[in-house]
Amino acid sequence: MKKIIYVMIILLLAVPMAIAGGKKSYVIGFYNLENLFDTVHDEGKNDYEFLPDGANNWTDAKYDKKLHNMAKVIRAMKDDNKVYHAVLGVSEIENRHVLEDLVTMPEIADANFQIVHYDGPDRRGVDVALLYRPDLFQVLESRSIPFDFNSEIDFGMTDEDKAHFRTRDILMVRGMLGGEMFAFFVAHLPSRIGGKSTALRSRGGEIMYNESMKLMEKYPGIKIVAMGDMNDNPTDDSMAVYMRGKEKIGEVGREDFFSPFLSMLKAGYSSLYYQGGGNIYDIIIVNSNLANAPKGTLKIQPIVKNQGKKYYGRVFRKDFMTQQDGQYAGTPFRTFSGGAFIGGFSDHYPTYIVVSNK
Repeated sequence: MKKIIYVMIILLLAVPMAIAGGKKSYVIGFYNLENLFDTVHDEGKNDYEFLPDGANNWTDAKYDKKLHNMAKVIRAMKDDNKVYHAVLGVSEIENRHVLEDLVTMPEIADANFQIVHYDGPDRRGVDVALLYRPDLFQVLESRSIPFDFNSEIDFGMTDEDKAHFRTRDILMVRGMLGGEMFAFFVAHLPSRIGGKSTALRSRGGEIMYNESMKLMEKYPGIKIVAMGDMNDNPTDDSMAVYMRGKEKIGEVGREDFFSPFLSMLKAGYSSLYYQGGGNIYDIIIVNSNLANAPKGTLKIQPIVKNQGKKYYGRVFRKDFMTQQDGQYAGTPFRTFSGGAFIGGFSDHYPTYIVVSNK
C-alpha cells in the first residue's frame, strides 16, 4: 500500500513538471490603434481636435465606441489563436489612461493585460506602449529611447530644423518569456506626411539596431523583437539596410535580423493602404537568436500557408474590420473618413508572429 501511495505521489509531482517542460507557444503582435484619444485635454499636447468641442466632436459616446472596437479586434485575434497575445505593442495612443480604459473592456478584461508606457515628446501627444500578460511575460526593465540626430546619415536639415523636430520615442522592454530573456522594441517612426524624408525613418531603424546590438553584447543569447508602424515597407532602407532585415532565415547572420513580412509584402499582403497602394508598414522583425534558435528553445514559427508557401507572420484581416463598399472597399474600416466619424476600427490591420519551442 505504501509503495502504491509513493508511486502516485511521484506521478502527481511529475505532471506539472511535464507541463512546465512541454511545448510553449506565444503570440507577439503589433497594432496601430489609429488615434485612441480620450475626451479630456492633456496639458501641453495638441489634442484639441479630439475634444467634445473640437473638429472631430470627440464625445464620450464616440470614445466608448472606439474602445469597444479596439477590444473587439484583440478578442477576435484571441478567438482565432485560442490564446491572447503574450505581448502586444500598440501605437497612436494618447496616454496611459486610454490604455487603462482599453484593457478593462469586457471583451478582453480576462486577459489581465498590464501596461508599459511613457509620455513622449510628440506634439500631438501620441505615444507607443506595450501590453503584456504578467502570467507569461515578467518585465525586468523598460526605457523610453528618444530620437536623436547622432548619426552619419545625411538628413538634409538645418540645425534649427533638427532642434524643432519632434517625434515618438522608441520603447524598449526587457524581460522573461517562457523562462528565456527577451527584449521588445515598439516604434512609430516619423510619418511620410508633409514630405518627411526617408532619412528620418532610417535613423529610427539605426537607433533600434544599435540598441539591439548593445543588448546582445550585454546579454548573450537574448531574443529581440522590434515592432511598430515604421511608415516604411520591409524593403525600405530603415528596415532592409539599417535594421539589416533579411527575407530568409538562412540569410540571417549573427548581427542580422529576420524580416518575415518582407516576403509577405512581395506576395501581395497589405496591412494598410497609402496613396492608393497596399503596404506593410506594421512590421515585426526578429534578431538572429530568435530566428536561428536552438531546438527546444523559443523560435519564430511559420503560421500562414498560402499556395504552397509558408510565411512567418500574419496580417490579421477580418470582414468586420474591412470597408465593404464605396471608394475604399477592401481597405481597413477606419474611424474617420473625409473628416467624418464612421465608427470603424483602424486604418491599419494588426500583425503578429508566433514563437514556440516545438
